[in-house]
Parts: sequence; C-alpha cells; structure tokens
Amino acid sequence: MMIAYYFPNDNKMISGTLIWYYYVCKREVWLMAREITPDQDFPSLEIGRAIHEIFYANFKKEISIEGAKIDLIEKEDRVICEVKTSSRYLEAAKFQLAYYLYRLKEMGIRSSGIITIPKEKKRTKVILDDQIERKLIETFNEIKKIVSSDKPPPQIRIPYCRKCAYKDFCWGET
Repeated sequence: MMIAYYFPNDNKMISGTLIWYYYVCKREVWLMAREITPDQDFPSLEIGRAIHEIFYANFKKEISIEGAKIDLIEKEDRVICEVKTSSRYLEAAKFQLAYYLYRLKEMGIRSSGIITIPKEKKRTKVILDDQIERKLIETFNEIKKIVSSDKPPPQIRIPYCRKCAYKDFCWGET
C-alpha cells in the first residue's frame, strides 16, 4: 500500500516544506518539488535562520526524519515546535506542523505541537485531530496533482510575493 504522502511512481516524499508552500503559493509547490531552489541569500531566509539561532540557543534543535525537519523539541512535555518569523501565514504553519505530528504518529510517537513566533511573542498550539488529519490527506492529494503537471501553476500576485525568494523567477523580466 502506498502511503499518502509519497508521490506515485517514485520514492520521493511530500515534505513539510511543500505542505507549508501549498497554503501560501501553489506555484512554489511545483518549483520546490522539482528542486528549483530559491535564492538562499534572500533576506527573509537569512532572518529566519538568525531567529532560530538567537532565540532558541538552549533547545534541542532540528530533529530530522525523512521529509521533515522539526525545528525544536521541548523535552519535558514532548512538544515539537515550529518557529516562524511572523504569524502572517499561520494556517500554512499549522498544517506544516500537523504533517510532522502525522509522521510521528505513524512511528508510534504521540505528541502535540506549538507554532512559536519569537518576534511577536506568540505561541499557537496544534493538535492532530481527525479533522486536521483528513484535511492533511486532502492536501497530499492536491500537492500530487500540482506536481504531476508539466507546467507550474500560473503566477498569482499575492502579498507574499514581495518577500519571496522566488520573486525574480516568477516576476523577473523575460
């Protein structure tokens, strides 16, 4: 039986990053799935890396499992944390974290999650319930449809474009 988060006909897996992009920009899903990586020196990416280092120096960081890089673990409560620079895309972060909880559940590890936004001093709890799990599986199927297309979805200008590392790729001169 094929697990829901694997692409058909290959061993590639839908990652937490693709889940996040799905809720922000479908075009980014297509680009990332094809390993067209964004500008790694883009300021927004650098800010995110710096926040991880500055605010969370005393936490266990970046636990990796296939398709998932968990930012932090609060050991005492077995809570996994996803660190974001802003609450602007909270829905995307919620489903990215739900994906990590789903993967851990498959491994027999029950946990809950917290989205933490240090600059805003906010924390949002995420629990993988039946409703979120169903929506996550729908998301897997939608991502598979996007990725199976020969062409990326059309550009749609959204507020995220201003701070996107793919900005020049999507909106640059041709």
